Amino acid sequence: MMAVAVAGMVIFAACKKSNSTDNSNTSDADVQTQSDDQSRVSSENDALTNDVATSLDAQAGFSVTGVATRGDVQVDGPHQVASSICDATIMVDTTVNPRTLTITYNGSNCAGTRTRTGTVVVSMAAGTRWSNKGAVVTVSIQNLKITRVADGKSITINGTHTYTNVSGGSLINLASLGSITHTVTSDDMTITFDNGSKRSWHIARQRVYSYVNGIVVTESGLHSDGGTTGITEWGTNRFGNSFETVFTTPVVVAQSCNWRLTAGEIEVIRPAVTVTLTLGLDAQGNPTDCPGLGFYYFKLVWQGAAGKTYTFILPY
Repeated sequence: MMAVAVAGMVIFAACKKSNSTDNSNTSDADVQTQSDDQSRVSSENDALTNDVATSLDAQAGFSVTGVATRGDVQVDGPHQVASSICDATIMVDTTVNPRTLTITYNGSNCAGTRTRTGTVVVSMAAGTRWSNKGAVVTVSIQNLKITRVADGKSITINGTHTYTNVSGGSLINLASLGSITHTVTSDDMTITFDNGSKRSWHIARQRVYSYVNGIVVTESGLHSDGGTTGITEWGTNRFGNSFETVFTTPVVVAQSCNWRLTAGEIEVIRPAVTVTLTLGLDAQGNPTDCPGLGFYYFKLVWQGAAGKTYTFILPY
């Protein structure tokens, strides 16, 4: 979702408003680049997760009992199926083990804000269904290049994710099921930037889907590092500096509020710098209901290396 995208912009805003820098000795331009990198990678991984989950639920050969068919004719080999993804085609093969669902990105998203090229292969062992409790799929990301239309900047993602349907159930039946829990983990993802530099990235995130006037997604972190728990993402950036992103309270996205972030608290931890961001507030910093087309606000608390604390309330 948008959680870390907001957090990334906040880090830069905080650093610009102070005269302090962290102990990585980065310039303001470097801080901006790091924040932008983190926001883009996190947002694009969430978009990919949504594409995979939607595609799995739509295919009988993966989500429920039955075999893939075209009309009344059983399909025995690789075949293209209908895709709800604006910039991708989908090929399915349920005759191999593991079964495969291949998403090939080839164009612009519905909003026209970015283009994607590359391939994502989803593999699941024969004899299991994605709707089963504990079902696992492997998601192989192969040269997925995402280019931002506004400035032409790109990132390329490679690596393997593991998705687990912890609770079982299909999102198609969410309203009657009450909730569905998925996890997303990855330990070998690499990001290549358009200047050729690379970054390692790890993910350990839980996504709980519920239905309250539409779909509600509640996200939390699963990774621990020493005394820090609830880590959703961690690794090193293009400059070689370490980071950890923590959802200290779950981040909530609601379909009824135009898929916006409605609540949650995030910490982004880097050497000597920790940014705390509280979401879902009004202009006075109080929790609020969905503002419709108006702004939500977040409260930012940032403490630099010198120990000085900065607090801001800003719209998002």
